[in-house]
Amino acid sequence: MIAEETRDLEQGIKAIWEIAGQMGLDPYPVHFEMVPATIMYEFGAYGLPGRFSHWTHGRAYQQIKTMYDYGLSKIYELVINTNPAYAFLLENNSVLQNKVVAAHVLAHVDFFKNNLYFEHTNRSMLETVSINAERMRKYEFEHGREAVEKLLDAILSIQEHIDANPRLRKPPPEQKKSRRGDGRPVSAFDDLLHLGEEAPLPVEESRKFPAEPEKDLMLFLADHSPDLEPWQRDVLHIVRAEQHYFLPQMQTKIMNEGWASFWHATIIRELDLGEGEYIEFARMHSGVLSPSKRNVNPYYVGMKIFEDIERRWDNPTEEERKQLGRQGGEGRAKIFEVREVDNDASFLRSYLTKELVDELDLYLYRLEGDKWVIVEKDWEVVRDTILASMTNFGQPYIVVEDGDYRRGRELYLKHCHEGDDLDLDYADKTLKYIHQLWARPVHLETIVEGKKTVLSYEGQHGRASATPAGATYQ
Repeated sequence: MIAEETRDLEQGIKAIWEIAGQMGLDPYPVHFEMVPATIMYEFGAYGLPGRFSHWTHGRAYQQIKTMYDYGLSKIYELVINTNPAYAFLLENNSVLQNKVVAAHVLAHVDFFKNNLYFEHTNRSMLETVSINAERMRKYEFEHGREAVEKLLDAILSIQEHIDANPRLRKPPPEQKKSRRGDGRPVSAFDDLLHLGEEAPLPVEESRKFPAEPEKDLMLFLADHSPDLEPWQRDVLHIVRAEQHYFLPQMQTKIMNEGWASFWHATIIRELDLGEGEYIEFARMHSGVLSPSKRNVNPYYVGMKIFEDIERRWDNPTEEERKQLGRQGGEGRAKIFEVREVDNDASFLRSYLTKELVDELDLYLYRLEGDKWVIVEKDWEVVRDTILASMTNFGQPYIVVEDGDYRRGRELYLKHCHEGDDLDLDYADKTLKYIHQLWARPVHLETIVEGKKTVLSYEGQHGRASATPAGATYQ
């Protein structure tokens, strides 16, 4: 980028910042940096600059690069949720495109700072992942790169299985002092196996561990897997902590992108642009917000819902004035309130109306031959289907039912079936990875073709076995 273009962009970002402040946005300070496409691919693949290395990041890099090279997609920017925030602009973008991106970024950072679900985010995550990566390199030196990668293969297969509401967890019982000679804390399994000098548990029911189903599979394995070494437990905790950093972004994808799109459009219209720049902006804006029959475009749907909320609270009907007490002219205050307290699930449940479903053509489609055919037009069914697809971020809902199944420290997991059967090939591979971490037989209760079934993997070569579930559970 030549010096003149750089000055134009700097002045544009300054004007955008002033307009954003006047309109009520309150972001953290943002450090902008221009980078080439290859760096943008890398950051997009890793999620954060400086994260630990793994082959899945390389695969993601190649996928992003291929999509970009063939003109199928483009990463306009990448913004890091820290304080101060960091935003990376693509050097191949035009000055106008990077102005739009800067406005989009400021709205994202405002959302990061003010949305309730980001309240407990680690705002020093760049430093944290750098420290984590250094620990990983240390473990590679001490135990071999192959051993670390094999462990990461297993851990990353279940990285989505964490507790989405960690602040609501019950506090753990006070940890007992070690009765061992090795200094390792005594776990709940010491009571189960009658280790140490304490008497056996008198009540059979109290032997079940955990006492209640445990949603956080990652944490359970890190804390209670029988044979993991300390460094392996540490790697589990590293991956889990980094996954928690991304959790609020997963919970608010539609809202976050919708909020950023709403504000980049609003702010850019306030800039003194030439006719050619307005045409370029309109082309870029429409490309980002292009609807799709295959899936929900979060930029498009999120922005339209925010626009609809502002309109309805600015111009309530007589019925809304009488029954809901809306005064009118409250639209801007209302969208800031929604931005603060909602996540995607509550956002869609509360504000996706019948009129919006019709306007946005959010009907459920199926591809028959070479034509898309509507299979569902009932707006409530459409809304509930979208919400159902977001349950557990599209991942199967798995809980730890028993960590001492059959009194042999076998692991019994349960799939909370909500209508969609498991991909059995995927489940088979994942059970093998969990067995690698647990080092004991692993069982998964699920529904297969309407019948309760237990998939089991006991360490033998080949596929996990499947048996009808029934009276064998203890």
